[in-house]
Amino acid sequence: MSAIIRKIIHTTSAPGAIGPYSQAVVVDRTMYISGQLGMDVPSMQLVTGGVEAQTKQALINMGEILKAAGCGYENVVKTTVLLADMNDFNSVNDVYKQFFSRNFPARAAYQVAALPRNGLVEIEAVAVLGPITDSS
Repeated sequence: MSAIIRKIIHTTSAPGAIGPYSQAVVVDRTMYISGQLGMDVPSMQLVTGGVEAQTKQALINMGEILKAAGCGYENVVKTTVLLADMNDFNSVNDVYKQFFSRNFPARAAYQVAALPRNGLVEIEAVAVLGPITDSS
C-alpha cells in the first residue's frame, strides 16, 4: 500500500496558529482548515466592530489560506461556524453570503461557551483542491 501524502499549509498572510496546530493540512486533494478567528494579521488581535467585522476578517483569513493552497472559496465544501452567541446567527449569515454566494458549502453552526481570545465567531472549513464542476 502506498503512503498517503500530508502537506502542511502555512501563509504569513493569515494569523499564525496560537497553539500546537497548523493553519491547514492537505491530505490527497482534501484540505482541512483550522478554525479562523477575526484576527488582524499584523497585531494578532481581534478586529473591532463586533461579530460582523470578526466574521469578515475570519473569512478573509480563510481566503488567504485557500489561496496559499492554490484554490478559493469555491473549493470549500463544508464549514463549521462557532458562535459565542446564537443571536448573532443572522448577522454572521449576512457577511458569510458575501464570500459564499452560490452553491453554498454544507455547514453546521453551534453556540459555544467560549472561543479563544474571547472571539465572537470562529469558522473552520474543509475544501477540495483542483477545479470544481457543479452538477445539476
